[in-house]
Amino acid sequence: MAIEHKIENLAQLRTQSKLGGGQKRIEAQHEKGKLTARERIALFLDEGSFMELDAFVTHRATEFGLADKKFLGDAIVTGYGKVNGRLVYLFAQDFTVFGGSLSKVVAEKICKVMDLAAKNGAPFIGLLDSGGARIQEGDDSLAGYGDIFYRNTIYSGVIPQISVVMGPAAGGAVYSPAITDFIFMVEGTGQMYITGPDVIKATTGEEVTHEDLGGAMVHAETSGNCHFVAENDEECLKMVRQLLSYIPQSNRETTPLVQPTDDPNRMDEELLHIIPDDPTKPYDMKDIIRRVIDNGEFMEVHENYAPNIITGFGRLNGQSVGIIAQQPSMAAGCLDIDASDKAARFVRFLDCFNIPIITFVDVPGYMPGVEQEYGGIIRHGAKVIFAYAEATAPKITTITRKAYGGAYVAMSSKHLGTDINYAWPTAEIAVMGPDGAVNIIYRDAIKNSENPEETRKKLVAEYKEKFANPYVAAGKGYIDDVIDPRETRPMLINALEMLQNKQDSLPPKKHSNIPL
Repeated sequence: MAIEHKIENLAQLRTQSKLGGGQKRIEAQHEKGKLTARERIALFLDEGSFMELDAFVTHRATEFGLADKKFLGDAIVTGYGKVNGRLVYLFAQDFTVFGGSLSKVVAEKICKVMDLAAKNGAPFIGLLDSGGARIQEGDDSLAGYGDIFYRNTIYSGVIPQISVVMGPAAGGAVYSPAITDFIFMVEGTGQMYITGPDVIKATTGEEVTHEDLGGAMVHAETSGNCHFVAENDEECLKMVRQLLSYIPQSNRETTPLVQPTDDPNRMDEELLHIIPDDPTKPYDMKDIIRRVIDNGEFMEVHENYAPNIITGFGRLNGQSVGIIAQQPSMAAGCLDIDASDKAARFVRFLDCFNIPIITFVDVPGYMPGVEQEYGGIIRHGAKVIFAYAEATAPKITTITRKAYGGAYVAMSSKHLGTDINYAWPTAEIAVMGPDGAVNIIYRDAIKNSENPEETRKKLVAEYKEKFANPYVAAGKGYIDDVIDPRETRPMLINALEMLQNKQDSLPPKKHSNIPL
């Protein structure tokens, strides 16, 4: 009978652990429009695949009355499971226990599963909902954060790391998400900030709400800290599952392949009509992207931040690819400070996991202006050059229209080691546009002519005829081929297949020094 009693006791302890902070606190969580930690895990993982670790761990603190306040598992649920049949490791902070605050043992639980993820080469996902450090534990809590930050850093580029902010994340708690590859946030409940509204009011006199200070849309549009925004917990977790379908398990594995359902040789007549005849008129680059990739399925990253450049995931004949492209309908597709940061960060993620980098270019240049110069456009703009030059993943570029000046070089040009560079017949590759070039080169001739305006128009027309096309660059090998826009999809797919066994490496070094 002894074993039966022990099994019964085990079952009771498991039930107790699953209750977290108790039924009342679970109900309070639901009243806020939030799921509990365990509900989130069940919704996120394949049904029945979750294997919990450390369900019986409790905190070791004794000060401030904590010796008598212990919950099995403490303020976090950790373990592993599967997403679409693929292994993942994860944690979910439990707000029903001490407000999800981070104790030393909570940190130890996180570090244990993070180490397992790195050893076994699988993504690591954190579901955040926490009041921050457990103040009663003092420097032990701070040490726990440091242990997590260290692992976030050394495992960066080894395994994908994803942070899902579904509740508050304050103070030191925000630095772990900031180090990870992608941040998801839930509108209305997910919030991130270093110091809360009360501290800000006390120190600066500014009054701001929690949502206005650190809500999802603030970080998605203004700070750029958030990559994806969801309306609720359910939608958010579905989006995380979708993202995982595009990325490898680790830097040791190849890019995911799915059975293609879209003809690799498909041509698209509409691609002939997207670029306006007037080179100053905008168009939507996403129309081109969706017509080229498999089934038009594009998962955009950082959609609400720096919209003058587009980043995201798609597939070409079943193979996952990363896409970077100018958006001519926003600020003419210029590279400014924020767009440069956005593009460089995404390129570096793709290269970490050897995901092919597909670039569509229509860039009139870097954004001019005193504000941009004072803000460091030189340094930030150099990040794009650095990221593309350093990347050894397969790189394929298509210039659709403008490619001017340093921005032409920066956007995955042949000169930065890109494998295949295509151009549409509408492409213009030059130091600057025809009007600007003529005004500089022929300044004296125009000034001294009998009819300066007619002379200028004539010279601009001649310049366009001679230089506003892709054939000069193609004649020098800077462009590998000038292609019919309708052929873009099959040309990209063929290039990808040609590059599938690409091997390249950088000179031996400890690490590079990107211009941060």
